[in-house]
Amino acid sequence: MTQRFAIGPRETARLDTAGLRQHFLLENIFTPGAIELTYTHYDRMLVGGAMPTEVPLALSCPESLKASYFLERRELGALNVGGAGEIVVDGTTYALGSQDCLYVGRGSQQVAFRSLDAASPAKFYLLSAPAHKEYPTTRRTQAEATPVEMGALETANQRTIYKYIFSEGIASCQLVMGLTQLKPGSVWNTMPSHVHDRRMEAYLYFNLPAGQRVLHLLGEPSETRPLWVSNEQAILSPPWSIHTGCGTSAYAFIWGMAGENLEYTDMNAVALADLR
Repeated sequence: MTQRFAIGPRETARLDTAGLRQHFLLENIFTPGAIELTYTHYDRMLVGGAMPTEVPLALSCPESLKASYFLERRELGALNVGGAGEIVVDGTTYALGSQDCLYVGRGSQQVAFRSLDAASPAKFYLLSAPAHKEYPTTRRTQAEATPVEMGALETANQRTIYKYIFSEGIASCQLVMGLTQLKPGSVWNTMPSHVHDRRMEAYLYFNLPAGQRVLHLLGEPSETRPLWVSNEQAILSPPWSIHTGCGTSAYAFIWGMAGENLEYTDMNAVALADLR
């Protein structure tokens, strides 16, 4: 498990491209036959991925968590962006197809990830936040995540939003998680942009065709900075930063938050005229 320490807007404004990538870009989310984890000091969120192939992958507890098992004081969200797979939680098996989600509550002691076909492995994107209460382990398929249509082709941001873990969906302590799919011909996400003063956010960009990229914008609204992001790479977004991007083609992304509340609409909008 690697770590990313929190930095503020003044430090970010002085960074060059290499520095921005070092602090905010997670380049390696999915490694065949392995679990990749990054501990970020923004609301102590853990971001990572599990890509099982021939054998299942058990979620072990990194020594730095100082816990008896991974979810002793944490909760977990897992969203599959690969082939069909299963997650086994304390002996109970949950099947997850493409873009299905599983919430695993605090106190679950054994978690393992499996692919049904090693040639087309599951790719479980993982988010974990500290938890103070037990909530039941719950699966939600994409079909069960009521879609919300937003945007327009005229503004190149027509998209479908699927909400999984939030105040009106799967119950959690502080984890919020969902998925947005842009329509063909649309390339902008989260525009007009916003910030979350009360929680951090992480993005995983995926379903980006080979050779295409997303130009992600971060930083204070008056001091924005760009990062070029490839398929299946993730961005960390501090509470003070915008998080928006424009792709060279349509794509999808998973958004996840941890912090003060579970309200999807808790955000501070930024007018286009105020972006610099």
